[in-house]
Amino acid sequence: MKKKRFKTIIILFTISFILFALLFCVYAKIIKINTILASQYEVQGIDVSHYQGEIDWKKIESQNIDFVFIKATEGSGMVDDAFKYNWDNVSKTSILSGAYHFFSFESSPETQAQLYIDTVGDMKGRLPPVIDVEYYGDTQKNLPEKKDLINNLHKLLTVLEDEYKIKPIIYTTYSVYNEYLKDNFYDYPLWIRNIYYKPGIIIGRKWTFWQFSDTEKLDGYSGEEEFIDKNVFDGTIDELRQLTVK
Repeated sequence: MKKKRFKTIIILFTISFILFALLFCVYAKIIKINTILASQYEVQGIDVSHYQGEIDWKKIESQNIDFVFIKATEGSGMVDDAFKYNWDNVSKTSILSGAYHFFSFESSPETQAQLYIDTVGDMKGRLPPVIDVEYYGDTQKNLPEKKDLINNLHKLLTVLEDEYKIKPIIYTTYSVYNEYLKDNFYDYPLWIRNIYYKPGIIIGRKWTFWQFSDTEKLDGYSGEEEFIDKNVFDGTIDELRQLTVK
């Protein structure tokens, strides 16, 4: 009887160890389950900033990349160093492109919107503006007032919607979504970051874009950052084209 009990304990311990090892490998991004899950989506894309350095967009295009979101601005005064080069040169490819703004919790929403408009300019044929809403610095420890953040984000989105006649996309993380956004902005397309598993019912609404990895590599860039973010669109390439600014 004791031998059977000991054997059962050994089996349970072994199974637990294997499960723990698998979870650790997923968490450490040694095993990339998301890459497998995301491969089922027809429309694949990336997002970039100056961290990727000078990008050979023709080479990127040749690696089955359908869309890209390029960092344009941040807060009320910062323009990404590589934006103009990326914006001009991606237009020479078939890649559908859009520009994103990193949202500041402290800056005026009106001045943030104006910086984006002045920097990006005409967006005809491009994907809608994106507002990147995530924690930075010590903001996760010192949370902004919920009412203030929601009001300021709404003002920024409204200015951009009035300018470009299309609803901007909101990019966010699970933590910010759950703290601020889950009961608001349902009529805006959602771009959700989850680098460990596929977004599902946990967010309680449909997503449009999913950032599934921040450790992918492609040929065609040589910046200080060796990795590149990968994303998918929940739809067909024709549906993505219909999402562009008219």
